[in-house]
Amino acid sequence: MRLAHKLAMANPNIHGEMVEATEFPLLSQKFYVMGVPKTVINEGDVQFEGAYPEDDFVEKVLEAYKKAN
Repeated sequence: MRLAHKLAMANPNIHGEMVEATEFPLLSQKFYVMGVPKTVINEGDVQFEGAYPEDDFVEKVLEAYKKAN
Protein backbone atom coordinates (compact mmCIF):
# COMPACT_ATOMS: atom_id res chain seq x y z
CA MET A 1 0.00 0.00 0.00
CA ARG A 2 2.87 2.35 0.67
CA LEU A 3 3.99 2.15 -2.93
CA ALA A 4 0.46 2.79 -4.24
CA HIS A 5 0.21 5.87 -2.03
CA LYS A 6 3.68 6.97 -3.10
CA LEU A 7 2.63 6.80 -6.76
CA ALA A 8 -0.62 8.61 -5.97
CA MET A 9 1.31 11.43 -4.33
CA ALA A 10 3.56 11.71 -7.39
CA ASN A 11 0.77 11.63 -9.97
CA PRO A 12 -2.68 13.26 -9.57
CA ASN A 13 -4.18 10.67 -11.95
CA ILE A 14 -3.40 7.83 -9.53
CA HIS A 15 -5.47 7.18 -6.41
CA GLY A 16 -4.57 4.66 -3.74
CA GLU A 17 -6.96 3.17 -1.22
CA MET A 18 -6.52 0.45 1.35
CA VAL A 19 -9.41 -1.80 2.34
CA GLU A 20 -9.44 -4.33 5.18
CA ALA A 21 -10.67 -7.50 3.49
CA THR A 22 -12.32 -8.93 6.62
CA GLU A 23 -14.29 -5.73 7.21
CA PHE A 24 -15.62 -5.58 3.65
CA PRO A 25 -16.47 -9.17 2.69
CA LEU A 26 -18.60 -8.24 -0.34
CA LEU A 27 -15.77 -6.21 -1.81
CA SER A 28 -13.37 -9.07 -1.06
CA GLN A 29 -15.66 -11.49 -2.86
CA LYS A 30 -16.10 -9.14 -5.82
CA PHE A 31 -12.34 -9.10 -6.43
CA TYR A 32 -11.70 -12.71 -5.35
CA VAL A 33 -9.32 -11.79 -2.54
CA MET A 34 -7.58 -14.99 -1.48
CA GLY A 35 -4.39 -13.48 -0.12
CA VAL A 36 -2.95 -10.19 0.94
CA PRO A 37 -1.80 -7.84 -0.26
CA LYS A 38 -4.15 -7.90 -3.23
CA THR A 39 -3.76 -5.03 -5.67
CA VAL A 40 -6.66 -4.13 -7.96
CA ILE A 41 -6.18 -1.48 -10.63
CA ASN A 42 -8.98 0.14 -12.65
CA GLU A 43 -11.79 -1.92 -11.14
CA GLY A 44 -9.98 -5.13 -11.91
CA ASP A 45 -8.40 -4.52 -15.33
CA VAL A 46 -5.15 -5.59 -13.67
CA GLN A 47 -4.99 -7.56 -10.42
CA PHE A 48 -2.21 -9.31 -8.56
CA GLU A 49 -1.53 -10.78 -5.14
CA GLY A 50 1.57 -10.54 -3.06
CA ALA A 51 4.24 -7.95 -2.50
CA TYR A 52 5.81 -6.90 -5.79
CA PRO A 53 9.16 -5.14 -6.17
CA GLU A 54 8.75 -1.48 -7.03
CA ASP A 55 9.77 -1.87 -10.69
CA ASP A 56 7.29 -4.73 -11.21
CA PHE A 57 4.53 -2.78 -9.45
CA VAL A 58 5.09 0.19 -11.75
CA GLU A 59 4.97 -2.16 -14.76
CA LYS A 60 1.54 -3.38 -13.61
CA VAL A 61 0.34 0.22 -13.28
CA LEU A 62 1.56 0.94 -16.81
CA GLU A 63 -0.16 -2.24 -18.05
CA ALA A 64 -3.44 -1.00 -16.56
CA TYR A 65 -2.93 2.42 -18.14
CA LYS A 66 -2.40 0.85 -21.57
CA LYS A 67 -5.54 -1.27 -21.19
CA ALA A 68 -7.57 1.82 -20.26
CA ASN A 69 -6.40 3.84 -23.27
